[in-house]
Amino acid sequence: MAEVRNCPSCGEFFNYTGVRDVCYKCAQSEEEWYQLVYRFLRKRENRAATTERIVEATGVSEELLYKWVRKNRLHPALFPNLGYPCDNCGRITNTGKLCDKCQSELKSDLRTFEAAKEFRENIAKSEKGTYLADKK
Repeated sequence: MAEVRNCPSCGEFFNYTGVRDVCYKCAQSEEEWYQLVYRFLRKRENRAATTERIVEATGVSEELLYKWVRKNRLHPALFPNLGYPCDNCGRITNTGKLCDKCQSELKSDLRTFEAAKEFRENIAKSEKGTYLADKK
């Protein structure tokens, strides 16, 4: 079932169905921008263009480029210098929500947490042992 939302681009109300995150007019405008960017990138000399170069040449916003890369409309495999900001640090990545550095830091922190948890559990188990009282 659709819900009424404000378009983040223009502020107009629209029925959000989960397909588009902007109103119909803004979606049409974004599609025109996408076609312009895609035509620019299809040229052999522009395939390795950076985000800054694409913005400069086409006038499209960085946020739209990031959105298209996130949604796999522009594939980093075909255009190697494209990406989007890491949700944690802002460094450019082209897979997932976190860059490689943030992923490795998170994994390291999780391993440390698990080791500390296991250590605390072992201490708690050893303290629950039975004690013999002195029989006199």
